Amino acid sequence: MYVILYSVKTMSFTETRANLAAALDAVENDAEELVITRAGHEPVVVVTLAEYESLKETDYLMRSPANARRLREAIEQDRAGDGTVRELADPDAADDGGTAGGAA
Repeated sequence: MYVILYSVKTMSFTETRANLAAALDAVENDAEELVITRAGHEPVVVVTLAEYESLKETDYLMRSPANARRLREAIEQDRAGDGTVRELADPDAADDGGTAGGAA
């Protein structure tokens, strides 16, 4: 079992507003999320677009219990050293006469 500890930077709305450029730079450069608090409101989280898209993709993939199980099993196999390294196919490379994307 793995335990991952990390801290999340939290700033008030007022502090964020006064240091917006630096706060956004830190989110981008440090690849960390920023929690912004505001009195009487739910806190919000700022992440890069790439991180947000990654989170959405992971959420989508984990919605199917069967897919989630296969992903967890693959992760455990990799951690145990039983993973297989494969090269990704180049979609622009010539294949056996077909065309990329199936268009003729």
